[in-house]
Amino acid sequence: MEKDVKAGIPSGVAAEVAAGPLVSQSRSEDEESTAVKRTAAQAFSGAGLIPKRRSSSRSIKRKKFDDELVESSLAKSTSRVKGQPVIEPIRCPGNDLASSDKKKGLKSGSSLTPPLAMVIAPSSMTKRMKKNKQPLQITKDLGRWKPTDDLLLINAVLQTTDLTSVHLGVKFSCRFTLREIQERWYALLYDPVISKLAWQAMRQLHPEAIAAIQSKALFSQTEEALLAKIASSSQPKLEVFQDLLNKHPNVFYPSRTAKNLMVHWQLLKQYYLLEDQSVQPLPKGEQVLNFSDAEQVVDDAKLKDSRDEVLEHELMIADRHQKREIRQLEQELPRWQVLVDSITGMNSPDFDNQTLAALRGRMVRYLMRSREITLGRATKDKQIDVDLSLEGPAWKISRKQGIIKLKNNGDFFIANEGRRPIYIDGRPVLSGNKWKLNNNSVMEIAGLRFVFLINQELISLIKAEAAKMNQP
Repeated sequence: MEKDVKAGIPSGVAAEVAAGPLVSQSRSEDEESTAVKRTAAQAFSGAGLIPKRRSSSRSIKRKKFDDELVESSLAKSTSRVKGQPVIEPIRCPGNDLASSDKKKGLKSGSSLTPPLAMVIAPSSMTKRMKKNKQPLQITKDLGRWKPTDDLLLINAVLQTTDLTSVHLGVKFSCRFTLREIQERWYALLYDPVISKLAWQAMRQLHPEAIAAIQSKALFSQTEEALLAKIASSSQPKLEVFQDLLNKHPNVFYPSRTAKNLMVHWQLLKQYYLLEDQSVQPLPKGEQVLNFSDAEQVVDDAKLKDSRDEVLEHELMIADRHQKREIRQLEQELPRWQVLVDSITGMNSPDFDNQTLAALRGRMVRYLMRSREITLGRATKDKQIDVDLSLEGPAWKISRKQGIIKLKNNGDFFIANEGRRPIYIDGRPVLSGNKWKLNNNSVMEIAGLRFVFLINQELISLIKAEAAKMNQP
């Protein structure tokens, strides 16, 4: 038995155990506790697990209460910190002490057997925390891309097969850059986690939301090629586009309707993209811009600059002077026009003896031959005098957008009856308001521009007759 003990424990421990029965019972508890601590330190240093360090061998004594006498021995074994590794000692089979030594060791509140090997057991709480954090990190950057944006991106790429055209033509919920769109498309293709989450979110969309997104799908080149074959001089109705859908069901997107095709054909016609049209050069000295072009030119960084009150005051004064000069020129313009007509002997070819005024656009010219006319968008249920859909895309214009009246004093006024404002020489006329129309006034309604021309000779005759009637 002594040989087995010597093989498992260092020499100091073996000597102490062998001499245990011969030690007198009068030995104090303090001396025994210090001897046990020394043997434990020698065991750790001999095994090479803990480096040697200087420590005091004196034990600190203090008074203990009755409940501490029972719980003090269990405090070290039961107290564990959440998320921290737990160190469990492994006892050797040959490291058995005498029964008297074990009882004394329990009284002192510390174990007598020195651990020769340590096992680090990670707690189950840390594993659960790691498992819960993984999906949070994956879905951290998925907040900007909504399921509607993913569906828009997929439909647009399938239609155009060009991410640059998707960046320019699709309006997402956020203003994504071209690089962000490319990264999102590659993630949907090659990242299994992101693609799975995106598909699950898209499947939860309402059918009406899916239908609204599919109606905004971009037109492919083959679709525009079929629409471009319709002549620009013709005025096709919905039946023509419905026949086109029936003849080519595999070419057009499934959500296309005859009305969508008609609106897109009007856009192609407005920008001279049909087969029988040729692109006209821009007029010299002028820069034709629509709202979207002007919005792209605006630099967002300049808008955030600090305001200069002195500069704004000077600009306001200069603006007043310019507006005053513009009003003077507008008042003098009819006089100069009369002089020019008297010298050249020619009148405007747009008028006859029955035409009071005219609205001249790029494609159509509307003649005003009564004192009151209505303008807007004609439908099957309601017909109006001036159908603005003949000029271009008019789906944003109200059915009854406005009324133009001629008063007895020879002045023309326009009243806005629709929801959208009417711009006269750049000034908005809101719904329910009126504005005076002058000769050569520029009228803009939902992107369509017209020039209002007045038959000065006929208006002068009307003024003369009104003056005669007013005389007593």
